[in-house]
Amino acid sequence: MAVGILGTKLGMTQIFNEAGRAIPVTVVQAGPCPVTQIKTQQTDGYTAIQVGFGDATEKALTRPELGHLRNPVPLLSAISTSIVLQM
Repeated sequence: MAVGILGTKLGMTQIFNEAGRAIPVTVVQAGPCPVTQIKTQQTDGYTAIQVGFGDATEKALTRPELGHLRNPVPLLSAISTSIVLQM
């Protein structure tokens, strides 16, 4: 199962460990990530959720994307689908 984070990279910084060594880290702005679609075994052949992140203008999206992101979901700049494994 893939593990990830959906967000925007803000930059790089460093933190220091107990020995005083600098460790480079990436600063990421994550969330909120509203669920835009729930895929089910009956309709899509697999179980997954689709989430979005980031604001987008209507001008930046295609007509199919605008139709998919109709109300009450806000216009989002990034969409990601994650397969849900059943235990």
